[in-house]
This record gives sequence, structure tokens and C-alpha cells, in this order.
Amino acid sequence: MRKHIAVAMGIMLLAAQTQAAGVRSEVARTSHGVVHIKANDYRSLGYGAAYAYAEDNVCMLADTLLTVRGERSRYFGGDAPATAPRNGEYGAAMDLFFKLRNEDSDFFFKGYLDLEQLRAGYAAGSADVRELLAGYADGYNRFIADNRSRLPKACRTAAWVKPISVDDVYLLIGEKAIHASGEAFAAAIVGASRDPAAAPPSLNKSMPAAMKPLPRGIPAGVGSNGLALGRDATANGRGILLGNPHYPWTGTDRFYQLHMTIPGKYDAMGVSLGGLPLVSIGFNKHLAWTHTVTAAYHFTTFMLTLDPSDPSGTTYYYDGAPIKMTERTVAVDVLQADGTIATKQRTFYFSKHGAVIVMPDAGVDWIAQTAFVLGDANRLNTRLAEQWLAIGKADSVQALQRSANSIAGLPWVNTIAADSDGNALYIDASVVPHVATERFASDCMLAPTLLALDGSRSECEWGQDPDTPKGIFGAGNTPALIRQDYVVNSNDNYWLTNARAPLMGPEPYGYSPLYGTPGTQPTLRTRLGLVQLEGALAQQQFLHTSDVQDLLFSNRVHAAELVLPELLSACFKAHDLRLLLPCAVLTTWDRKADVDSRGAVLFREFWNTVRTRADLWAVPFDPADPVSTPRGVAAEATPALLAALRDASTKLQSLGVPLYGRLGDYQTQTRNGRRIGLHGGQGDEDGVYNVLTMATDLTSSGYRDVAWGSSYIQLVGFDNAGPVAKGVLTYGQSVDPLSPYYADQLSLFARKTLVTLPFTEAQIRTDRNYSRKVLTDK
Repeated sequence: MRKHIAVAMGIMLLAAQTQAAGVRSEVARTSHGVVHIKANDYRSLGYGAAYAYAEDNVCMLADTLLTVRGERSRYFGGDAPATAPRNGEYGAAMDLFFKLRNEDSDFFFKGYLDLEQLRAGYAAGSADVRELLAGYADGYNRFIADNRSRLPKACRTAAWVKPISVDDVYLLIGEKAIHASGEAFAAAIVGASRDPAAAPPSLNKSMPAAMKPLPRGIPAGVGSNGLALGRDATANGRGILLGNPHYPWTGTDRFYQLHMTIPGKYDAMGVSLGGLPLVSIGFNKHLAWTHTVTAAYHFTTFMLTLDPSDPSGTTYYYDGAPIKMTERTVAVDVLQADGTIATKQRTFYFSKHGAVIVMPDAGVDWIAQTAFVLGDANRLNTRLAEQWLAIGKADSVQALQRSANSIAGLPWVNTIAADSDGNALYIDASVVPHVATERFASDCMLAPTLLALDGSRSECEWGQDPDTPKGIFGAGNTPALIRQDYVVNSNDNYWLTNARAPLMGPEPYGYSPLYGTPGTQPTLRTRLGLVQLEGALAQQQFLHTSDVQDLLFSNRVHAAELVLPELLSACFKAHDLRLLLPCAVLTTWDRKADVDSRGAVLFREFWNTVRTRADLWAVPFDPADPVSTPRGVAAEATPALLAALRDASTKLQSLGVPLYGRLGDYQTQTRNGRRIGLHGGQGDEDGVYNVLTMATDLTSSGYRDVAWGSSYIQLVGFDNAGPVAKGVLTYGQSVDPLSPYYADQLSLFARKTLVTLPFTEAQIRTDRNYSRKVLTDK
């Protein structure tokens, strides 16, 4: 009898597994290759998302999977750097986050990303997410099987384009999570590892003097603009959202346009980050949201007191008791010059707080008495996918806020959102270590410049809020603001989210210093965003989406607006023949960074040499007037500024660049041999809202190709039927030069054109470039 029951149960289990394995995914495309995936379950949804992304970016994704698996050395050798992008094609180089040779990169990812703990995190989390990610792996494998002989030229014969498992997807997401924490310390983590076959090194007796500060995580300038209007500021009383992330134009941190639907469960459109099957910035029927890189810290360090009886330095004290560090030994295969493969090993060391790091230039070393470890709040953050799924389901800014606080999965971004009821939300619900203000003033904080807490005492651990995972801040300690006029963020800290009601934090201490400090001077980009918005509201009171688009693409150079009136007056009074032409050019310049702006290059080269002068401003920064100060050129700085203008003029002339040249002739992106002139400025440096950071300094041929900047632009309003959305993915959907989606949207951006984003089934099917196919598992 028991045997028959067991057999029956086995048949039922097999039937359930067979049913679960069945996949059906409808993959449609509309103009510019925008992908619309429709399925009845999350596995099928992930399956279609992976297949579509691989159609456009298989080489780039395969290369990045190779990176996060720690296998670059196996195929490219240990000393080579990661593949650099060429002509907009794929490239795995992560120059924004770290620059390591392949062998060190492999050791970092194998030693730092703990796959066993990532698996455990996903196993304890959402079943929908597990199905989604498993389907993603299967969909990618299906594409490889279907198209092995038809892959793009860049990877057609590459052995490293191979099937993957869901573990690879876990690693891919794990790499995204640590952009602003562990990845910034990659060299320091590898530097602290040891060869397990060698004797322990002799430890120094003293700490090196600090020479440079710790990295902040994501480099300054890699950020975004987010603007949300509420009912008191819009013409129809519904919300309006502008999303304008300034993110890489190469690598798998490029955005990808997709629309994901499970009827009755999930329906969100926008972009994914790195092709993951998740709408990370987007909109649904009632809500639109975007993200900006937060100014908060997502790590601290801990200083350990070592046990002198252990000459290896791998035993530390904790509450008076000696504890042995955890060791993690990993192996990396390295291609040799003769074609053979050598295997190398490194051992990484961890305290209960995190990985040991060595950064002598910052005064951080592993010496006989002490060691430093990195406390990384995002290293085991497996909640990202669940968080973005929950945001995509939210039907109001309040629902979004509740999900952000309860799941606590956003890694290093602020969230700005607007809903159809006319509410606007700002929240920094990113994963921030729970180090309260009073902890900074206690004896637990051993070295504030290193964010170094005492790792020898349990009382100095990160704190705990009742509503969040251990060690990070929860809802009551998270900067947040809901308004019916507006909220904004351009990567400064939270305090000027609304200039009319600065956000100061709860009494008596405010938010943790890890979020930033109220009253600090904002960047010129933040200031211009507020100047433009407040000016538009003063002039019109109620705005349309077209008005918001005008704000984005105004390309006003706020630095010029602040300094040129006085500088040009002094320029003509100087009676210096060498200044006549540059002063005349700047007088006639429109003070914008448009394609047709003449004088923008001259001002940029001048401004970059003087903008950090301590004596520049006549009126210093005033926290009581943060949008209008500092301003005016100080009299004592005027001679130096005029000299800098002469030098900039000489530089341009030596390069053969005319002082009156059009910006669009010298700020370009090349696609398939064609140079396309682009508008936009430097952002924080010169106060342009629409940012392009070019890959090169000025040469005789100008600034060449974009490193990062305006990427996915999303402008969403609402009417009675739902979202009314327009947008553009500046660099296009594909990195394959032969793809029709390789350069098609770049010209749209160059013309400041946003296109309608079809959301409803009727809008999708009536798109003039609509196509559809159905994928089922074989």
C-alpha cells in the first residue's frame, strides 16, 4: 500500500514539475525595438525577457556573465583588462566602478560574491522572483540554442558564449547591488587576500598616514534628474513625472526598454537595468517612478583589534573573546601564453562584519595590532527583484512607499514618483547602514573620515529598526516627503527635495549623517533644476508635460548665467586685445549647450579651470538662500578669470577649434562611421540639467563619444484612461552595429524628440512597426 502511495505521489510530483516547466511567452515589438512581453506566469515572463534582450545584446550579456562568474582569465588571460567598448559595441569594462586586470577581477567576484548565501537569500524570499529569474536563465539558453550560428560578429565563435543557470542570474544581480559599496573597494578586498600556499606575511607595526579619502561608491556625476509634480502644479490635477537618469552608454548598466505583463497581476513598462527581467524605472496604469543615485553611504568600515598571540593576524577580539576570521579560498583558471590553463588560488578573510580590506593610500592597512573590514549593506541584498516587482504593482505613491519600507531592497537609489491622483513622492529607501547620529558622537566611531566603527564591541554594531532587515534603517529613519506641488532630486542629499519646505529630518538629531547633512551647498545642476521649475510655476502656475520637457531640454548653462554679466563687463573694460574675440563670442553666445550654440566650447574650457577657486564668488553660499547662492564674481578673482579666458582662447586656437564653433560640431557620438552632434552639458560642474559626460577631453576633433549621461528619458502624465507616456532611449536598444536599433534613437535625442510609448494592447497593436512572436519551451 505504501509503495502505491509513493508511486502515486511521485507521478503527481512529476506532473506538477512538467506543468511548471511549460512556458508560453508572447514577445511583441513596437517602434524602435521596444519589447512588450506578455505571459501568464513569472517563469514565462522571464523567459521572454531574456530571449528578447539576447536578440539585441547577447555578446554584451555573455561577456558580463563571464565577469561575474570570475572566468575572464580563463578566456582572455590574467593580465589583460576587461574588454573596452569600441564604437558603441559591447564591452565589459566597468570603468565607473573599478579597473582591475582580469585575474584580480575574477578573484574579487569569486571571493566576494557568496553564491551559497545568495541562494539562501532567494530561497527565503519571493517564489515569484525565483520563477522569474529561473525563466530568465532558460530564455537566454533557448536563444543561444536557436542562434548559435547566427550570433553577432563580436562573439560569433566565442567559447564563452554558453548556457547559464539561475546561479549566474543571482550573480548578475549581486554585482548590480554592490555598485556603491563592495565594487568600489574591489582592489582593496583583493589586496587583502593571501596565497594559501604561502606563509602568512609579516605584518607591519604601524598604520600608514592617510593620503586620500575612501571612495564614495558610484563616482560623482553618475546620477540622474528626477522631478515629480502633484495636483497643485499640473494643468489637469494629476501627477507628472520626469525621469532623466545619467547612466553609462556602454556595458550592461545600459538601460533596455521593455513592457512586462501578467494579466491581472503585473503590468509595468519602462526600462530594465542591464537587461534584467525587471522594470526598474517606469510606469503602470496609476503610477510613474524614477530613480536617482543617492548621496547616502551604503557601507561603513570596522576596525578590529587583533589577538597578538596569532602571528597571522587572523584572530580578533569581540567583547573580550578571541574569534578566528572566516576564510574563503577560491580558485581561478588562467590562460597561459602557451595556451595551457593554470589554476591559482587566493584566500579571503572575513570578520562577522565583512571582508578585510587594505588601502594604504587611505591609511587603511592590515597591521599586527589592527585590521579594517568593509561592512557592506548590499553584499547579500537579494531583495532587489522583489522590490522592483512590488513597485511595478503599486497603484499610488503611498503604496510604493509602503513597499519600499517593508521590503527594503533598493540598493543605492532615491525614488521619485507621481500618481494619477496628483501626489508626488521623494524617498531615500536605499539600503543604508543603521548608524544613528548619536553613534557618530560616541566612542564607537574610531575614525570618522574612514567611517570606522569599533569592531571589537557588540555595542558598536549597526542598529536595528523593527520594520526592516537587520542592520539597516527603516521607515521612521528614512528621508521621505509627499507633496502636492513638487519633489525633485539631482543627486544632492535630501534636504532640498522641495525648496519651499526643506527636509530637515526628525527631531532632535535629524537623519543619520550617512544620508548627508541639511544645509550643505547644492550643485549648480540642482540649483538650475529648482530655478527653472519655480520660474515656470511662477509664470504659468499649472504645467503640462510639454512644459516639463522644455525644462529638461532648455540646456541652460547656469554657471554662465551667474558669472558672465560681471565677467564680460570687466572683460571689455580691460582693454586687452587678446580678450576682444573671446569676449565678443561669449557676448553673442546664447548661454546654452544646444547643438547650435556658438561659444559653449570656449566657456566650458574656461570654466573648468576656474570653477573650484576659493575666491570665485562675490556672494558666498547662504543655507537660508541655497538656490540663489553663491553668485556674482568677486572683484579680487576677476584678473585671474580674465587670464583663464585668455588661456582657454589660446587652447582652442592651438587645437584648430574656432571660438565660435557650434557645440554640435565638437560634441559628438559616432555610430557606424557617422558622427552625430549632441546637445547637453557637464551637469554638476557647469549647471546644465541635461548631462553628457564625454569619454575624451577636448581635442582637435572635439569631445568624442559619451561615457555617461542622459540615457532613458521618460515623461509620464495621466488622463482618465491611464498613463500618457513619451520617452527615448538615447543610445538605442542594441549594441550590435548591424541591428536596426543600434543608432535609431540617437538622432531622436539629438533633435530633442520624445516618442509615444504604447502601453495598452490597442496602442501596441496599432503601432506601425508592430510585430509579435510566441515562444514556448521545447
